[in-house]
Amino acid sequence: MQYEAVIGLEVHVQIKTASKVFTRVAAGYGHEPNTLTDPVVLALPGALPVMNKAALDAIIKAGLLLGCEIAPVCKWDRKNYFYPDSPKNYQISQYDLPICRGGSVEIELPGPARNLMGEHKCIPLTRIHLEEDVGKLNHGAADSLVDYNRAGTPLMEIVSEPALHSAEEAYAYLTSLRATMIYGGISDCDMEKGQLRCDANISVRPVGETKLGTKVELKNLNSISFVRDGIAHEIKRQIGVIERGGTIVQETRDFDGMTGTSQSLRSKEEAHDYRYFPDPDLMPVVVDDAWKQRLQAECPELPFAKQRRFLEQYQLPYTLTSVLVWDRALADYFEEAARLSGKPQAVGNWIVNDLLREVGHARIALTASKVRPAQVAELVQLVDAGTVLANAAKEIFVEMFATGEAPGAIADRRGLKAAPTDSGELEGWCRDAIAANPKALAEFKGGKESAINAFKGPVMKAAKGKANPKLVDETLRRLLAAI
Repeated sequence: MQYEAVIGLEVHVQIKTASKVFTRVAAGYGHEPNTLTDPVVLALPGALPVMNKAALDAIIKAGLLLGCEIAPVCKWDRKNYFYPDSPKNYQISQYDLPICRGGSVEIELPGPARNLMGEHKCIPLTRIHLEEDVGKLNHGAADSLVDYNRAGTPLMEIVSEPALHSAEEAYAYLTSLRATMIYGGISDCDMEKGQLRCDANISVRPVGETKLGTKVELKNLNSISFVRDGIAHEIKRQIGVIERGGTIVQETRDFDGMTGTSQSLRSKEEAHDYRYFPDPDLMPVVVDDAWKQRLQAECPELPFAKQRRFLEQYQLPYTLTSVLVWDRALADYFEEAARLSGKPQAVGNWIVNDLLREVGHARIALTASKVRPAQVAELVQLVDAGTVLANAAKEIFVEMFATGEAPGAIADRRGLKAAPTDSGELEGWCRDAIAANPKALAEFKGGKESAINAFKGPVMKAAKGKANPKLVDETLRRLLAAI
């Protein structure tokens, strides 16, 4: 029997704000344990929560980026459970009136080849709601210690519909969602710092069946690759249980990405287990049109929309756009250099092949690079004009990256500009190259365009590599047309 997987993802994203969601105490990472606390975080008697408007701005903006319906009124609820990481023994969250409903995440599946675009799909969302993060337990050999620095950090929970059907789709979903949050300035989404965490609900059913199977929640998926690996493992495990005549139990399982195995943690809770009720200390929030319009004006163009524009506006190949658009700073860098040079594809090639290589070797951020867009544009123009040859341009770029010096100045100082060529001398070299290669001449005259390259090598050799390639091409074509 053939089986189909049905997957829904619950993604928690820490919102990047200066302070926590219901108090002014700072939010942050890497501080000494239990130093980012106050009476509200620690739930001391008499401490009352106060709403952080910046957190509301961020979640509304996230909803607008993902095409959600923004609720005109939302409220806060208490989600009750007893665990050491929750000092209040409840979590302030949203239950029946979340701030965002619907929306979708656009994904791209792997193409038939690395240089070809894959299928695009939109994965529908159920809701996005705002809540407070909990503390973190640090388990030792003899004890478990709790750090409340993370408790109270504003947290979005983004819940998808059960509309994913493979581990690869889940991987593409998380990649796209993470990029959207970073583009919008909503979160840095660093999974190592717990800024993006994902739980996966997975079930399988026979192909053609419409009823959902029994779902299993997979936790502790602390990298996007582990999400993919964990889902693939769980699909295989569930199919194996069914084929052996067993029954899938609704439960929560822990996935170990290092060993590729999972184990049962506990039975899966239902909503009623948490005894939700409205929080009496927080008033409902009304979101008017003016508020939404202000945030809509701040929403950036998202990666896939930018990619479609780059393909159409700049006529870039897919291989370049698939690198450029996923980093907002890189995309902006490219557009500035393309505007200054008027040669977008050449600029894209220099950025993707040379700039990113040097940045990677130096282990620095793009913003720390000494090479600015204007310098890339100048180098492209020097090459296009034939002032600097391709091999010399590679040398210039490496020095430009190291020093920040302008490419023209480097070329002058090091004598890397192409030498002016006497037109009569160049024509003589071209005639000699044509005469020495009758086979290539016959092929070119027979319509084989690439045969002209057989003449260019001997000409450049005669010119000791200093001839202008553009003039060489023009001279060869003029002479060949006359034969």
